Amino acid sequence: MQTKSPNLVPVILCGGAGVRLWPVSRQQHPKPFMTLPDGLNLLQKTYMRAAQLPEQVALLTVTNRDYYFKVQDSYAAFTPILPVNKCFMLEPTAKNTAPAILLASLYVQRYFGDDAILLILPADHVIADQAALEKDVSVAMQLAAQDYLVTFGIKPTYPETGFGYLKAGDPIGKTQAYRVQQFMEKPDKTRAMEYVAQPDYFWNAGMFCFKSRTVLDAYKKLSPDLFKQGAAIFDAMTQASDDDRIETLNFTPAQFEAFESISFDYAIMEKADNVAVCPAHFDWNDIGSWLAMSELLEAGKDGNRSTGTVVMHDVKNTFVHSESRLVSLLGVENLVVVDTPDALLISQRDRVQDVRQIVQQLNDQQHPASSIHRTVHRPWGSYTVLEETSEFKMKRIEVHAGQSLSLQMHKHRSEHWVVVQGVANVVNGEDTLQLKADQSTYIPAGNKHRLSNLQQETLILVEVQTGRYLGEDDIVRFEDRYGRETHLAKTHEA
Repeated sequence: MQTKSPNLVPVILCGGAGVRLWPVSRQQHPKPFMTLPDGLNLLQKTYMRAAQLPEQVALLTVTNRDYYFKVQDSYAAFTPILPVNKCFMLEPTAKNTAPAILLASLYVQRYFGDDAILLILPADHVIADQAALEKDVSVAMQLAAQDYLVTFGIKPTYPETGFGYLKAGDPIGKTQAYRVQQFMEKPDKTRAMEYVAQPDYFWNAGMFCFKSRTVLDAYKKLSPDLFKQGAAIFDAMTQASDDDRIETLNFTPAQFEAFESISFDYAIMEKADNVAVCPAHFDWNDIGSWLAMSELLEAGKDGNRSTGTVVMHDVKNTFVHSESRLVSLLGVENLVVVDTPDALLISQRDRVQDVRQIVQQLNDQQHPASSIHRTVHRPWGSYTVLEETSEFKMKRIEVHAGQSLSLQMHKHRSEHWVVVQGVANVVNGEDTLQLKADQSTYIPAGNKHRLSNLQQETLILVEVQTGRYLGEDDIVRFEDRYGRETHLAKTHEA
């Protein structure tokens, strides 16, 4: 990475689980990776906005290391069009926004200087008006250069109870910005209606802009213990460069586990006295609920919106999202229906914010639907569980061109592989095989094995597992080209 101090370093935060968008958003496939009606996911939209901003030469992404390959895949389609220097800061575990922004600020200060300006962009917003965004960012940069901690305020259009609010105070010069007088937590409906009725209240967008020195001084003053933790963790990080345009930063898991989990608003913004709000002139949609997702679609007859194959009769003000099968509704109104291959959500429109209660129950029951989909994406491709009983499990496996699974072994299960498409290069014990469509191999428990696709065509095969235990954590990994550690075997890895 180059060390010249840029005017602007966008920092994309790609972490939160997005539980209010369950059952599509889950722990291992969170909402930044959700595909929107236009075919792009939220992370891709955020990357496009950041990469097109003027006066920036580097882009930093803070994400969980389990999402690293998902992030790379999301960016890959745009890299030839929007080439920027990219750095990936990989967290061993999620610790909220204050630790993430602290580490990002330490990195920017070290490599780009005290006066380098960070623009913090959560990867769960939809903003279509790039020109208006760039104008507002320019105003925020001017304020940041004057040592303000800048947030962006969205003028409320309805009494939302799922957002935090802020109250604007005195204007700052001729910038069309204001000092922040007060932050308010997510209100109840009555208080939200009061906020919406007053012209000096804004939704807190969770987007920030400041100089590295300014925000680090704020950490030292307002959250000194957190700063000390972050500085020690940052100093112990390891760095790797794939080439002169991509850099990855990793942190010691044991140190990171001790990091205090706290939001940036709580740790810094609500305590600081140099906070400014830049009223947003760009369109903004925080995709934080299924109602917000539905607003991306144009309402049809009787206020209904839908994606997928949906048939409705005598239905009003209802949103339906179907991923794989026909969904039909008759004689209902004011519903949200979200259907995935392994989970179905039905809610009253005014209760969608409570989806987190369903996810909590699933977590308490240790139900896999809280964290994984039937289709699970991996660095090498994906697998889909087609059927599962106590006696066998059947999967459809896709391996991308040029990719390979780890050299591994299972103690309790045997596997049967049947190639459906492409050519499979297989290590099975002492044997090395090349299997074409309609050919198969049997891998007994205890055999070291590896599946690779050396061709340009996607490899597809069907795997049937048998044995006394079929859990995903029955895996011993000997070699892995993606650098995944043994402890990841307990998180449904393959």
